[in-house]
Amino acid sequence: MLRRMGIQRMDNVAVVVDDLDAAVAFFSELGMELENRMGIEGRFADLTVGIDGLRSEIAMMRTPDGHSKLELTKYHTPEALGAGREFPPPNTLGLHRVMFAVDDIEDTVARLRPHGAELLGEIARFEDVFLLCYLRGPAGIIVALAEQIG
Repeated sequence: MLRRMGIQRMDNVAVVVDDLDAAVAFFSELGMELENRMGIEGRFADLTVGIDGLRSEIAMMRTPDGHSKLELTKYHTPEALGAGREFPPPNTLGLHRVMFAVDDIEDTVARLRPHGAELLGEIARFEDVFLLCYLRGPAGIIVALAEQIG
């Protein structure tokens, strides 16, 4: 009998942010729930991440259905790289975006604007199936929203 090696599930996606409180507020406004917030440091952290003297704080956010999580990470030591730089465009290699299904895309965008959200384009209709948009969220990450309309 062959034993299959594989993943059990995807636990989370991590995003490095410069302002953890603001990022928690942004994703809370989106509808995610703060599951846990804690400091991370010590030998296990240094070995896992490959950075000696690592000191960070994480906030684990979860979707209301409990199936998806987003780990927001603030590095205290060493300081995160890239602060103050222009954010890359959507066609940059690497992690592209995080997408959320929402009930009302226009209301969601309006609620996120006071938290720094900026549309990259506009809310667009894909056939008679979805309303979609990309916006910049905390630390410049691209957050995509989709409202099913058909």
